Amino acid sequence: MQDTIVILTGAGISAESGIATFRASDGLWENHRIEDVATPEGFAANPDLVHDFYNARRAKAQDAQPNAAHIALARLQSEFAGDVYIVTQNVDDLHERGGAKVVHMHGALNSALCAACQTRWDAPNVMHKTDTCPNCGTAATRPDIVWFGEMPYFMDEIADRLVGCTTFVAIGTSGQVYPAAGFVQEARNCGAETIEINLEPTGSQYMFDRQITGKATQTVPAWVDEVLGA
Repeated sequence: MQDTIVILTGAGISAESGIATFRASDGLWENHRIEDVATPEGFAANPDLVHDFYNARRAKAQDAQPNAAHIALARLQSEFAGDVYIVTQNVDDLHERGGAKVVHMHGALNSALCAACQTRWDAPNVMHKTDTCPNCGTAATRPDIVWFGEMPYFMDEIADRLVGCTTFVAIGTSGQVYPAAGFVQEARNCGAETIEINLEPTGSQYMFDRQITGKATQTVPAWVDEVLGA
């Protein structure tokens, strides 16, 4: 049977590229209440605020550059003899610009979504509530981001990959937000080796066979070298 590695990445892998992690200890996300900028209710109440928030995040992500961790995972995907499937909770495109192919379970900043007909298209640098859908013409444009209360993307595909993987690796994710927090258990139940790579221990050590701590730009390339026998 072919070895298959499933990798889940979170905000920690992009932090060293200057992308802010999801929320601070005070519950704010870049000085905004989560409820105001990351829920369907927040968007309905103040679409201008939400668009401004994601316009700023989109600009910041475009200015950021892939770091050594992104590039190492692209190398693993390219050189590993088996299959490497990367699913990210991040909405930036640093994995892709680093050379990897990934699945965005929480959507992407560079994608726009029509709330009326579900059409997707490349997001402009600046989006407004008056922008119309190129398919149906409705002014129902929103960021193609999975907000709290919405179902993450590609869940059936991810579930199939977890069932068949021989190794599951969580990189730079707190392991607190479901359904992603449950991926390690699904993989363990199917006999996969489980590894956590994070800046600091997350308290989930009982779920992982191995934990590696330190900066992603150092730990991820070292782990990839180990896997590839470099």
